[in-house]
Amino acid sequence: MRSFASLALLLAVSTSFAQTPPALPDAAASDPRSLGIMQGFPPAADKTVRIADGSNWKFPQIRWAFSHFRELGPTANIWRGTGRASALPRAERSDLDAVSFTPLGKDQPMTWAQSLAANYADGVIVLHKGKVVYEKYFGSLDSHTPHILMSATKSFVGTFAAMLVQEGKLDPDALVTRYVPEMKDSAYADATVRQVMDMTTGVQYSEKYADPNAEIWQYIAAGGWFPTRPDYKGPRTLYGFLLPLKKEGEHGQAFAYKTPNAELLGWIIQRASGKSVAQLLSENIWQKIGAEEDAHFAVDGVGTATAGGGLATTLRDFARVGEMFRLEGKYNGQQIVPKAVIDDIRKGADKEHFTKAGYATLPGWSYRNMVWVSHNEHGAYSFRGIHGQALWIDPTAEMVIARFASNPVAANTANDPISLPAYMALAKHLMK
Repeated sequence: MRSFASLALLLAVSTSFAQTPPALPDAAASDPRSLGIMQGFPPAADKTVRIADGSNWKFPQIRWAFSHFRELGPTANIWRGTGRASALPRAERSDLDAVSFTPLGKDQPMTWAQSLAANYADGVIVLHKGKVVYEKYFGSLDSHTPHILMSATKSFVGTFAAMLVQEGKLDPDALVTRYVPEMKDSAYADATVRQVMDMTTGVQYSEKYADPNAEIWQYIAAGGWFPTRPDYKGPRTLYGFLLPLKKEGEHGQAFAYKTPNAELLGWIIQRASGKSVAQLLSENIWQKIGAEEDAHFAVDGVGTATAGGGLATTLRDFARVGEMFRLEGKYNGQQIVPKAVIDDIRKGADKEHFTKAGYATLPGWSYRNMVWVSHNEHGAYSFRGIHGQALWIDPTAEMVIARFASNPVAANTANDPISLPAYMALAKHLMK
């Protein structure tokens, strides 16, 4: 049970995750540079960001923290290799800021430029037909600094699992205990790998960030992203968090977004491949796409990569991944991800299963291999992370959008009403 002091801290931090937070400064007023956050040698005590006091999760401190995760806690490096960075041809356009659209549920139009500020963007890049047509940075971010992807990390893990299935090294119909027998007494004892990959497991776990009693907070503490008191007796590793989870309902009945599925899938693919998640990412994607910079994974106290949300990359390298997906897995002169894996993702999963989750801003969507599939008129699909992290791939418009953000509200319901129509408006404008 949490102490009063720990609960007080948690309640203070969780205001940043609330669906309707108190009035907060806008993007310009919360700019970490203008506020002096982590500026100076040393920074002022009231401008310092640390895990130890939970300030890494508070707003506006997150606007610095999300671009500096490696400075706050342990990480595993993802080597880019010795090759040259792949080319990102530029054909920048000055007309995109004025592209207009109407946010969902509103009657007043907004421009693309206004949408970036409204969603507290830290950086955004737009590729059209493989060329950079738009690239901007805000806050603490620049072109060579990695930014935390949060749950967009999951889509990499799901893709690796699908690749191992294609290679015959992973059986999606097998019980997870074939690869991780340690789960035999957990909620996952009778779950299949496929159910984990598509998040259709019945596990007692809440991802409601505004609830201070939700299991998400114990998960974050187990991963080392949140402070614990000396009397804390909960799990201190990611896998230690998974073992005692209990069932809630039956597996395979409905989509339910629960981050422990990604942590378990990370464990499974490491057992199936004999390599760490960081190694898999370096060898199978980062060295092959011609990344400009190394990436890194946040790790727990025993070095386990946070497969549910710990990856940090630069914006341009994130965009390269999106372009590789748009080109059906072929990029930088080679087939990196099998086309069959990309096709399987684009096809999506059971829409009825997804509907049961009640995502009001995502009608008609599905979730396949830990990728969000819109099934819209352009066949777009997306990597998504809390606070506004997004990789949007629109095959019809030949467009890729990579965005990093530090929205004060965690849930994507805060930015979807703006982001989704903005993406489509930009796509249609570029197609003219």
